[in-house]
Amino acid sequence: MKKLLIAVTTFAIAAPMLVAAPAMAENAQQTKMATCNKEATGKKGDERKAFMKDCLSSKPAAAAPMSQQDKMKMCNANAKDKKGDDRKAFMKECLKKDK
Repeated sequence: MKKLLIAVTTFAIAAPMLVAAPAMAENAQQTKMATCNKEATGKKGDERKAFMKDCLSSKPAAAAPMSQQDKMKMCNANAKDKKGDDRKAFMKECLKKDK
Protein backbone atom coordinates (compact mmCIF):
# COMPACT_ATOMS: atom_id res chain seq x y z
CA MET A 1 0.00 0.00 0.00
CA LYS A 2 2.84 2.36 0.87
CA LYS A 3 4.50 1.70 -2.51
CA LEU A 4 1.23 2.45 -4.30
CA LEU A 5 0.88 5.74 -2.42
CA ILE A 6 4.45 6.72 -3.32
CA ALA A 7 3.87 5.84 -6.99
CA VAL A 8 0.63 7.82 -7.16
CA THR A 9 2.21 10.83 -5.42
CA THR A 10 5.21 10.75 -7.74
CA PHE A 11 2.98 10.60 -10.80
CA ALA A 12 0.83 13.46 -9.50
CA ILE A 13 3.92 15.62 -9.11
CA ALA A 14 5.53 14.67 -12.45
CA ALA A 15 2.44 14.72 -14.70
CA PRO A 16 2.09 18.53 -14.93
CA MET A 17 5.73 18.82 -16.00
CA LEU A 18 5.17 16.34 -18.83
CA VAL A 19 2.08 18.16 -20.07
CA ALA A 20 3.45 21.71 -19.76
CA ALA A 21 6.10 21.47 -22.50
CA PRO A 22 3.72 20.76 -25.43
CA ALA A 23 1.30 23.42 -24.22
CA MET A 24 4.06 26.04 -24.08
CA ALA A 25 5.29 25.10 -27.56
CA GLU A 26 1.79 25.45 -28.96
CA ASN A 27 1.42 28.83 -27.28
CA ALA A 28 4.76 30.00 -28.72
CA GLN A 29 3.58 29.05 -32.23
CA GLN A 30 0.35 30.96 -31.73
CA THR A 31 2.30 34.00 -30.55
CA LYS A 32 4.58 33.76 -33.59
CA MET A 33 1.56 33.57 -35.91
CA ALA A 34 0.01 36.65 -34.30
CA THR A 35 3.27 38.60 -34.57
CA CYS A 36 3.77 37.66 -38.23
CA ASN A 37 0.16 38.63 -39.01
CA LYS A 38 0.68 42.08 -37.48
CA GLU A 39 3.89 42.58 -39.44
CA ALA A 40 2.18 41.51 -42.68
CA THR A 41 -0.41 44.30 -42.44
CA GLY A 42 -0.69 46.07 -45.79
CA LYS A 43 0.77 43.22 -47.83
CA LYS A 44 -1.50 41.34 -50.25
CA GLY A 45 -1.49 38.29 -52.46
CA ASP A 46 1.84 36.65 -53.29
CA GLU A 47 3.80 39.26 -51.37
CA ARG A 48 1.87 38.41 -48.17
CA LYS A 49 2.20 34.66 -48.75
CA ALA A 50 5.96 34.95 -49.24
CA PHE A 51 6.33 37.18 -46.18
CA MET A 52 4.26 34.85 -43.96
CA LYS A 53 6.16 31.78 -45.14
CA ASP A 54 9.48 33.43 -44.36
CA CYS A 55 8.31 34.87 -41.05
CA LEU A 56 6.80 31.62 -39.77
CA SER A 57 9.75 29.48 -40.85
CA SER A 58 12.39 31.68 -39.23
CA LYS A 59 13.82 30.51 -35.95
CA PRO A 60 12.32 32.02 -32.82
CA ALA A 61 14.25 34.55 -30.79
CA ALA A 62 16.43 33.09 -28.07
CA ALA A 63 14.34 31.83 -25.18
CA ALA A 64 14.51 33.65 -21.90
CA PRO A 65 16.86 32.01 -19.41
CA MET A 66 15.26 29.45 -17.12
CA SER A 67 14.28 30.78 -13.70
CA GLN A 68 16.04 29.36 -10.65
CA GLN A 69 12.80 27.72 -9.53
CA ASP A 70 12.28 26.03 -12.92
CA LYS A 71 15.91 24.93 -12.96
CA MET A 72 15.50 23.42 -9.47
CA LYS A 73 12.38 21.50 -10.57
CA MET A 74 14.11 20.14 -13.66
CA CYS A 75 17.27 19.13 -11.77
CA ASN A 76 15.21 17.50 -9.02
CA ALA A 77 13.25 15.48 -11.57
CA ASN A 78 16.48 14.33 -13.26
CA ALA A 79 18.09 13.40 -9.92
CA LYS A 80 15.20 11.25 -8.67
CA ASP A 81 17.19 7.99 -8.92
CA LYS A 82 20.35 9.36 -7.26
CA LYS A 83 21.08 9.34 -3.52
CA GLY A 84 23.57 10.79 -1.06
CA ASP A 85 26.81 12.31 -2.33
CA ASP A 86 26.00 11.28 -5.90
CA ARG A 87 22.79 13.32 -5.77
CA LYS A 88 24.53 16.31 -4.16
CA ALA A 89 27.20 16.37 -6.87
CA PHE A 90 24.60 16.02 -9.63
CA MET A 91 22.40 18.81 -8.23
CA LYS A 92 25.39 21.13 -7.78
CA GLU A 93 26.50 20.61 -11.37
CA CYS A 94 22.95 20.79 -12.78
CA LEU A 95 22.08 24.05 -11.00
CA LYS A 96 25.36 25.64 -12.08
CA LYS A 97 24.65 25.14 -15.81
CA ASP A 98 22.84 27.74 -17.92
CA LYS A 99 19.87 26.01 -19.51
